[in-house]
Amino acid sequence: MTPTSASWAPASTAASSPEPRGDSQPGGLCAIHQPNLFPRLSTLAKLYAADHWIVLDDVQFARRDYQHRARLAALNDLDRQQWLTLPTHLPHGRSTLIRHARLADPHRSRRTAELLVRQYYGCSHHWTAIRAALEAVLHTIDTTDQVARIATASTTVLLAALGWQGQTVASSDLLARQGRSQRLADLAAATGSSHYLCGTGGMRYLDHRPFDAYGIPVVPFRMPTDAAGALCPSAQHATSLWALSTLGPQALAQHFVADLEARAGVTG
Repeated sequence: MTPTSASWAPASTAASSPEPRGDSQPGGLCAIHQPNLFPRLSTLAKLYAADHWIVLDDVQFARRDYQHRARLAALNDLDRQQWLTLPTHLPHGRSTLIRHARLADPHRSRRTAELLVRQYYGCSHHWTAIRAALEAVLHTIDTTDQVARIATASTTVLLAALGWQGQTVASSDLLARQGRSQRLADLAAATGSSHYLCGTGGMRYLDHRPFDAYGIPVVPFRMPTDAAGALCPSAQHATSLWALSTLGPQALAQHFVADLEARAGVTG
């Protein structure tokens, strides 16, 4: 059972919501986020807090975002950071959707990912967990050149290491209307989710009315305070591989769960 949803807020999926997909469990929290390569700690924490992750793969690819790159931070020197970038080909130029982006050189990307992750985290006491995540990504690169699938795999394997038992579905497999907030509301409703988990950035532009129409409350998400304090605020732009290497999967998951339980105590 995911250590989230029910503890955050009561289920209240509207009767007007569309029927959820047959492979989805209705109810719970929904997070919608683009696929990120070895995501930052804040992104991983938000997805961990959700019961459904809708992988937003049918929006425009952004070269300066985290879809095909991750900022590695050295274990013993957080200020020493380096980008791990998978060179990406956009078949339709700047208008290319994330799901259509392809690795420009899969062999080079595989070699670079393996060398840099080993270089930065190979001496960690928790290398076994990091290696398992790395090998899952390398295997995905061996089987596809789709950047979205590779980035998604890098995230789901980290979530699995933390014990997450939620479900993922691609936005391109769901029906949704145009309009930023309307689209998000449609996607959340398509999974039968009772609540939408929104990050601080999204809260600044989100129109709540489409969610209200479905009876889906918007729940603001903030970075777990305990994890942020333990891992240093300067780690916010670094890949969560750094946090996993520093604390280990069990301790990191405990930080997330403790924060969720604390919030449940406040809102309950």
